Amino acid sequence: MSVLVFIEQREGRVRPVSREALGEATRIAAALGGPVIGVCAAAADPGLAAHTAAIEAAARAVQPGVLLFAASAMGKDLAPRVAARLGVGLASDCTAVETVGGALTATRPVYAGKARQQVRFPRTPALLSLRPKIFAATSKPGASATVEPLEVALPPAPRARVVRHAVAPGAKLDLTESEIIVSGGRGLKGPENFPIVEELAEALGATVGASRAVVDAGWRPHHDQVGQTGKTVSPKLYVAVGISGAIQHLAGMSSSRCIVAINKDPDAPIFKVADYGLVGDLFEVVPALTAEIRKLNVHA
Repeated sequence: MSVLVFIEQREGRVRPVSREALGEATRIAAALGGPVIGVCAAAADPGLAAHTAAIEAAARAVQPGVLLFAASAMGKDLAPRVAARLGVGLASDCTAVETVGGALTATRPVYAGKARQQVRFPRTPALLSLRPKIFAATSKPGASATVEPLEVALPPAPRARVVRHAVAPGAKLDLTESEIIVSGGRGLKGPENFPIVEELAEALGATVGASRAVVDAGWRPHHDQVGQTGKTVSPKLYVAVGISGAIQHLAGMSSSRCIVAINKDPDAPIFKVADYGLVGDLFEVVPALTAEIRKLNVHA
């Protein structure tokens, strides 16, 4: 039983989230006794409709037992479209996949992360999207693969098309691909105090995030927002500065491997999910922490 993986690319490079999907596909394929096959749309302007058509065509040609997507912004748009085309269900934003006796069981957070749901798939292919930074990326240097073109009848060209992707000057990794994130909340009292968070992030080699309250107030752009209506992240280290921990925010970062919370309110909900909590005035704690990290030269 083969495993088909949608390979997402940007500017001609395979995105890290797709390498993670390929890594999990390799593990699943080993248990099912089949090959891993990747599909990558290579049209001049591969918009959403073109991607959907390409993946559907590949699935009908290969007849895989499993079809994997990364739960990236693109994957979240594509996976349900392909599921509808193929007439099968979709388990989205999965954080674990088990294979027992040839049957797949996926685990995914529900109710804003308050519970975890285990699902099985009565029909094939089993469609899953995988939460970024949860699964180990494929690591086979020098490995080769056969490339076969697949002719696809593309839909009419969209009225709007992506001309190029531009990264803001000085921008670091996308939040969903970051190993370390330092996020600031309303406890910072104003946008003029966000340099406190930025300096800690710089010392740690981290990406800066923000709570919804901060974004709604106009202190930070929306692409910095972590949470249910922002980005779902799973870094190795997540530092929450002045964030109370509303359920909307927790839904977007509770799967982080290590959570550090800094808040003056000892009853803040963020401490319930934190691995390490520090109760204190962030305006005193964070600069002191930044200074100590710089002394240790943790990130040269």
